[in-house]
Amino acid sequence: MPELGHVVFYVRDLEKSLAFYRDLVGLELKGRIFANRGALMSGGRTHHELLLLEVGEAPGPLRGKRIGLYHVAWKPGDNLEGLRIALKRIESQGVTRKRMADHSVSRSIYVEDPDGNEVELYTDNPEFDWRNDSSWMEAPVKPLTL
Repeated sequence: MPELGHVVFYVRDLEKSLAFYRDLVGLELKGRIFANRGALMSGGRTHHELLLLEVGEAPGPLRGKRIGLYHVAWKPGDNLEGLRIALKRIESQGVTRKRMADHSVSRSIYVEDPDGNEVELYTDNPEFDWRNDSSWMEAPVKPLTL
């Protein structure tokens, strides 16, 4: 069965991005590579789920209607309490929330990393049996209050 191995982001400032993904998302720095211009980060599932590569000043990410990556999602816990803790970290670090959403199957908070890449922090809804009920796919997105 295929599974997503890792995501790679080009970043302007490696230290700012490291702080975001470590302190806000909760990933652990596993090592630095490429003469300290790259960083491997993991949530513990594998050797790295995220690779950050510093490129300095560069344009991007693209906005609006376009082809390419929309966002990546990280699961900071297995329940709403994990999401509430993530929200407290977002607020304490002064990161602006883009939106919060109840997708029926999951609950989500959306933010941007230091380079403007959209990041979703989510938890699955344990009361929703997505294996046997696909109604969430057409359900309207509802506001989320934590």
